[in-house]
Amino acid sequence: MPVLVATVIGLTLIGTTARDVVSVNPEIATAATVFCGIFVQALPFLVLGVVVSGAVATFVTPDRLARWLPRRPATAILTAGVGGATLPGCECGSVPIARRLFGDGTVGAAALTFMLAAPAINPVVLIATAVAFPGEPLMVLARCIASLLTAISMGALWAKFGQPRWITRNLLRPTQQQDSRFSTFTEAARHDFLQAASFLVVGAAAAAALHVLVPSWMFDHLAGQLLLGILVLAALAVVLALCSEADAFVAASLSMLPLVPRLVFLVVGPAIDIKLFAMQAGMFGRAFAIRFAPATLVVATTVATGVGLLILGAR
Repeated sequence: MPVLVATVIGLTLIGTTARDVVSVNPEIATAATVFCGIFVQALPFLVLGVVVSGAVATFVTPDRLARWLPRRPATAILTAGVGGATLPGCECGSVPIARRLFGDGTVGAAALTFMLAAPAINPVVLIATAVAFPGEPLMVLARCIASLLTAISMGALWAKFGQPRWITRNLLRPTQQQDSRFSTFTEAARHDFLQAASFLVVGAAAAAALHVLVPSWMFDHLAGQLLLGILVLAALAVVLALCSEADAFVAASLSMLPLVPRLVFLVVGPAIDIKLFAMQAGMFGRAFAIRFAPATLVVATTVATGVGLLILGAR
């Protein structure tokens, strides 16, 4: 927080100088316009998302979630997938919740399904996607279906092939809860906002740089090569590690690319990226992460491509 305050004050002091530099350089002006447009549009949804995420962390405990899950494997996986839509949360919050829910058999598969579904298909994310793509209502439907199918597929794959011995990290459980609900809420919201906002800045800056630094012929080439565009944007989603409440605005800014690769970007990002891989390795163990992360990337990319071609067409 002190770094954030100092940065804001510093930018305020150099505001006039920065404005003069931007006004005389068309390329910098274009990049600044793209950056500000993405950041200003995404920020309200980011704030709303972290507030809801903080409320979930305060009032919805892992033990309570575990009691809501059915015992039958297929039913538990479906319930966890649909439950992700009703319990909005950031990717960073869903990993610890899933770890606390995790157990052998049914509970483990359902926990992983919830971990992938909650940050991808919750109402805040879907509304943000609708705002980012005002002329493409099918984009919201395609994102919801593809993300839900990805979560359910990974839960089913774990139920079929997962091995408890891959979980090498034990979860430390506190013996006594001393923090008040207000303290829990404010700490969760503060943590999620600072982390998500930092990645939003990186993502908006990357999108602005792509508009200015990448030649237009490269985008034309990607637009004409659907498979190449899908692979490039899947890799970009993994590297940028954007928050799911804000990634739709970055995807919408890449209007020079077809809709299907941008859908892949939106489905892959909340499922697996570099920060999620690190968190999964820390919570579950390296043996789990090096198996689960690549499988999630393949499943998310494949499902998003199939759903995109079916709903959006080759565009």
